[in-house]
Amino acid sequence: MKILILGAGQVGATVAENLAGESHDVTLVDHNPDALAELEERLDLRTVEGKASHPDVLQRAGAREADLLVAVTSEDETNMVACQVAASLFHTPKKIARIRSPAFQRHPELFGPSGFPIDVLINPEVLVTEYVMRLIQFPGALQVLDFAKGKIQLVAIRTFTGGPLVGHRLAELRDHLPETDIRVAAIFREGKSIVPTGETVIEVGDEVFFISPTQDIPAAMAEFGRFGQRVKRVMLAGGGNIGLRLANALENHYSVKMIERSPERAKLLSETLKKTLVFCGSATEGEISAAEGIDQTDVFCAVTNDEEANILSAILAKRQGAKLAMSLINRASYVDLVQSSSIDVAISPKLATISRLL
Repeated sequence: MKILILGAGQVGATVAENLAGESHDVTLVDHNPDALAELEERLDLRTVEGKASHPDVLQRAGAREADLLVAVTSEDETNMVACQVAASLFHTPKKIARIRSPAFQRHPELFGPSGFPIDVLINPEVLVTEYVMRLIQFPGALQVLDFAKGKIQLVAIRTFTGGPLVGHRLAELRDHLPETDIRVAAIFREGKSIVPTGETVIEVGDEVFFISPTQDIPAAMAEFGRFGQRVKRVMLAGGGNIGLRLANALENHYSVKMIERSPERAKLLSETLKKTLVFCGSATEGEISAAEGIDQTDVFCAVTNDEEANILSAILAKRQGAKLAMSLINRASYVDLVQSSSIDVAISPKLATISRLL
């Protein structure tokens, strides 16, 4: 497949690396010659320097012959115009674009047959919201990914002492749950991948990835030692776009509290949200979290724009009694570091975007 990727930032570069490694014909476009030179030297792909939305640049990049265009530059407007140019001038058959601005997201009529010709629209904020919602639905899971429109899900879970299957062969799973259809897809043990067979013995600390119909996931998680109690109380730190979107999605199903530093933003949030209790203050100040019942919180999720503050507040929340602590992380180098700490889940919008694109 001939694939044209616009934008050589972290998302574009990572997607290019994965696709080039799968024998696709990849061309990467960016205005930064240094970034392109480094990637061209390291990867088997072609690069074109220039503004991604300009017709002459897209022509040089081979938009007319491309099967797929992936627009992930740092500017929504560039991504949108590039898709329009590719469709109008070069008839590129399929176009994917990352659109992050809520101003555009509020008007879905801008996209589709009567608007910008984008076949797949990717919004990192929506991906993060969906990701957190799935983790809250299945407490104890490290990852939950949807397949077949949510009918089947892939779940990652870390095994614990006391799980019925821990210390036993994988083949015994069928005996334990004869009425369910579960397949273990992968096991990671001490950072190394193990191809599972029926004779594989599950050990404490393994990360097990299994595929199951959605309704069977709680039973499957219990086999590996952990399916947390149903979530009732959620506390969010940060009332930005992601925090607001999360609160809107959660407040009709859970008791939600939010901590926001800005008095003006806190006032706006309290007027916008119907059931969420909004408090003005800093989540990194333990006194505020403790005063608002952090020890009774099932899930604490830090989603401010300051990732260091997210990490610190999540660690504090965990120490003060929150059962599950999540932290929004933008730097990929922080993700593994955070997940080896007391924080249960690191949430990366960039990694979520890359995963959805691939």
